[in-house]
Amino acid sequence: MKRIFSGVQPTGDFHLGNYLGAVRNWVALQRDFDCIYCIVDLHALTVQPEPVRLASRTREVAAAYIAAGVDPKRCIIFNQSMVSGHAELSWVLSCHTPLGWLNRMTQFKDKAGKHKDNAVLGLYGYPVLMAADILLYKATHVPVGEDQKQHLELSRDIAGAFNHHYGKDVFPLPEPQIFGVATRIMSLRDATKKMSSSDPSDASRINMTDDADTIAAKVRKAKTDPEPLPGDVKGLENRPEAANLVAIYAALAETTKEQALAPHAGAQFSSFKNALVDLAVSKLAPITSEMKRLMSDPASIDAILRDGAERASAIADKTLREVKDLIGLVVP
Repeated sequence: MKRIFSGVQPTGDFHLGNYLGAVRNWVALQRDFDCIYCIVDLHALTVQPEPVRLASRTREVAAAYIAAGVDPKRCIIFNQSMVSGHAELSWVLSCHTPLGWLNRMTQFKDKAGKHKDNAVLGLYGYPVLMAADILLYKATHVPVGEDQKQHLELSRDIAGAFNHHYGKDVFPLPEPQIFGVATRIMSLRDATKKMSSSDPSDASRINMTDDADTIAAKVRKAKTDPEPLPGDVKGLENRPEAANLVAIYAALAETTKEQALAPHAGAQFSSFKNALVDLAVSKLAPITSEMKRLMSDPASIDAILRDGAERASAIADKTLREVKDLIGLVVP
């Protein structure tokens, strides 16, 4: 069966961008794929999070997966650090990854900025660990947004280089699983930037734990422009804030941007925002409620993560044994 691997970092509040851009799509995938959904807490260490908060966020992300509809019995849900094979395979693959490949990774350049000499090695080697995450389970498909396509292409290059070096097709070359409307949700305060938990302004995002009043306040204060809503999608060009809110509405309503615009063409943003508030609250409230219920019992979340880690380890151990035997490491 074709296998999906994907994950979310527990570095901040689980927000609307995580849900619409990733997790909601995962729910549909579990019907047709063997799915492994990870909370990638080792990746989170690149920003050196506060330990208690990291543990809490890890459980929050797990709760969000389940509340959104990911079935822990049908899928494997676990946190990355519970399977040591991720770190082991990352080192093996790093020995087959030319520095030139990593130097081309734009995300490192964006995050390190002008201070790349002070950036941690983990941030630079992040794409190799991502490749190990995917290849450890011999995933055939990876759901990715546009900002992660380059990393997936690197994963394919690394898998191909390893296979070629040892003359054996150990790893499949994972294919991107890219979705349509609103796979990239932007900030409510600056629609040229992706919605992110790292943004210092909480008003820039809708957190999946926000209550109805908070969602309403954030949507109504979302940045817009003075023009009324257009009658077609072409009218959203060069209007990033308008385009973002319409994309969010379309994604929540599971419709097209054209259909989302139709009843609001020529209207001011105040009325459109009211409609968006009603839609967002109706769609997100059940998920928020279930998340909070799950998070009130952290022991149950931990049990799901332990079970997932055991199932993930069974796959990972088999891959690692094959790799170690192939490259000459003694496996007792």
